[in-house]
Amino acid sequence: MKFAASLILAAAAALPSFAADTVVRWQKVVGVITAPNVDNPVAGISAGTLPWTTRGGSARINLTTGVGSFDVEGLVLNGGNATGTPGPIVSVVGSLVCNPGGDSATGTAQITVDTPAATLNPQGNAELSFKMNVPQTCTNPLFLIRIPQFGFRWIAAGAVRTSGYHSDF
Repeated sequence: MKFAASLILAAAAALPSFAADTVVRWQKVVGVITAPNVDNPVAGISAGTLPWTTRGGSARINLTTGVGSFDVEGLVLNGGNATGTPGPIVSVVGSLVCNPGGDSATGTAQITVDTPAATLNPQGNAELSFKMNVPQTCTNPLFLIRIPQFGFRWIAAGAVRTSGYHSDF
């Protein structure tokens, strides 16, 4: 009986540590800094061919339920004749990259899951709430903003990542 009680206590003690990493948040969204026509890949995903900047934004995903949201403000080009505008880009997708640089031989292959497209307005603002199928193993997650119009290149990324359990999500 004492052994069973010990197992129950150990299982109960383990629950909060699992729940602690349920929601991942990126407190900022920052634009890609790259020289014109120079690739700056992240996790093997090519960057946009010009530098981009943002005024702000954030992203969050519940890794257990797949419920998430992102917003970006002032996502505009920072170079070329379209500086200060999104140029020809009219929509963006959010991409969760799990196990970046992973190795399928060890069972931690890199997996990228995309959101539906969100409209990017002429001021560079976009927001989206979504539900996605998050892989069972998602270590060191990255969040990228990508452009579906030109080969899903990334133009912004989530920064200042935190994790924990949040009952509001």
